[in-house]
Amino acid sequence: MEQAIIGYHQDKEDHWVAQLQCGHFQHVRHNPPFMARLWVTNQLGRNSMLGYKLKCKKCDLGVPKDAS
Repeated sequence: MEQAIIGYHQDKEDHWVAQLQCGHFQHVRHNPPFMARLWVTNQLGRNSMLGYKLKCKKCDLGVPKDAS
């Protein structure tokens, strides 16, 4: 199920995590050549992706919302 990005936070290892509309969290790493998400590396880029929909596997599996 696709869910919109509504915000971001960093985990304990300083990796960026998208907060999704559904209440789940999803890592959004820039790790070329495996994941090319240059927009993650700066505030302007992250802001530009607010509202963008990501596939939420946790929704598909019926997993409870992540803790804030």
